[in-house]
Amino acid sequence: MSALVKHIERNGGFMKRKFIFLLGGLIFVCATLIIYENVHARDNNEKAENLLIAVADSTYTEQPNGVNSQIVKVIHAPDTLTFAGETVPLHYFDVAEALERELAQITYSHHTTLLTIRLSGRYFGVIDSILKEQGVPEDFKYLCVAESNLQNLISPAKAVGFWQFLSETGKHYGLEINDEVDERYNVEKSTIAACKYLKDSYRKYKSWTLSAASYNTGAGNIDKAIENQKTTDYYDMILHIETSRYLFRILAYKIILNNPELYGFYLTEKDKFNPFEYYEISVSNSIDNIADFAEKHATNYKMIKILNPWLRKHNLSIKGQKSYKIKLPTQNARFLHY
Repeated sequence: MSALVKHIERNGGFMKRKFIFLLGGLIFVCATLIIYENVHARDNNEKAENLLIAVADSTYTEQPNGVNSQIVKVIHAPDTLTFAGETVPLHYFDVAEALERELAQITYSHHTTLLTIRLSGRYFGVIDSILKEQGVPEDFKYLCVAESNLQNLISPAKAVGFWQFLSETGKHYGLEINDEVDERYNVEKSTIAACKYLKDSYRKYKSWTLSAASYNTGAGNIDKAIENQKTTDYYDMILHIETSRYLFRILAYKIILNNPELYGFYLTEKDKFNPFEYYEISVSNSIDNIADFAEKHATNYKMIKILNPWLRKHNLSIKGQKSYKIKLPTQNARFLHY
C-alpha cells in the first residue's frame, strides 16, 4: 500500500489527470445510456398508447415497429340487444357479465372466429332462406354457429352436423340416418329439422329464448327448472353451466358477426367463402360405386362428397320408390373466384 502511495506521489499530476479523464468518460457513457433508455421508453409508451386509442376507435390498420401486435382489452356488452325480437336485460349485472365473457372468448379465439366469418359467406344464405320459409326468426342462424361454427362436426356425445343432432332426435324430426345415408350432414334437411324442433319448443314455452335453451339441454331440464325455480324467464334461471352460457354464446356470435371490424376482424366480402355452385339430379336407382357415378357425370369422387356429405359410404342403396337428390358441380364450380 505504501509503495502505491509513493508511486502516486511521484506521478501525482499525471495519475490525477488520467483518473479524472477515465471517471469523466464513465459518467458520460452512463448518462448517455440513461437518457437513451428514457427516450426509448417514452417513445414506446407513446406508440402503445396511440395503438390502444386506434384499436378503440377501430381505425388501426398497421402495427408500429417495436410494439406487440397483441392488444388485449375488456370487451363490453352493448347498451341494448335482442334475440329473436325478445329483449335481453343487459341492465342486470349478471346478464351483462355473462355476455362479456362469451364476447371475450370468441373475440380472442382468432382462428376459429375468422374461419366462421368466412364460412358464413357460403352458408348463411342457405340457412336464412330456410328459416324464413319455416317461420323461425333469423337470429337462430347464430344458434347453428354456436353449435358447430358452420362445420359438420361430431361431438363427444355423438351429436352430428351443423345443428348437432343426436341420432334419435334427428330421426324423430324426419332425418334419415343409417350406414349409407346420414341427413344430419345435409345442411338443408338438418336446418328444416332444427326448425321443426324450435317451433315445437316455441309452442310449448311461448319464448324463443327458452326454445334456444331447450335446444341445448332438452325440454325435460327446462321443465324441471321452471317447476323448481318458479320462473319462465331464461335470464332468471340457474341452469347447467353449458346451458347457462349457451344463449350468451349465441348472442356474442350475433354481435361479432354483424360487426366484425369492431372486434378486430377485418374482412371484405371477397374474403368470405363463396356458396357452392351446383345443380341437382334425382337418382332413383342404386349407385354401386360413387367414383364411377362421379366419372359418368364429368366430376370426381371428392367433389361428390364435398357437395353431398350425407353420403357416408362408397355406394348408395335405393329400394322401392325412394329417390335422392344429389348435387353435382357446375363446370367452373371448383375454380376460385377471388
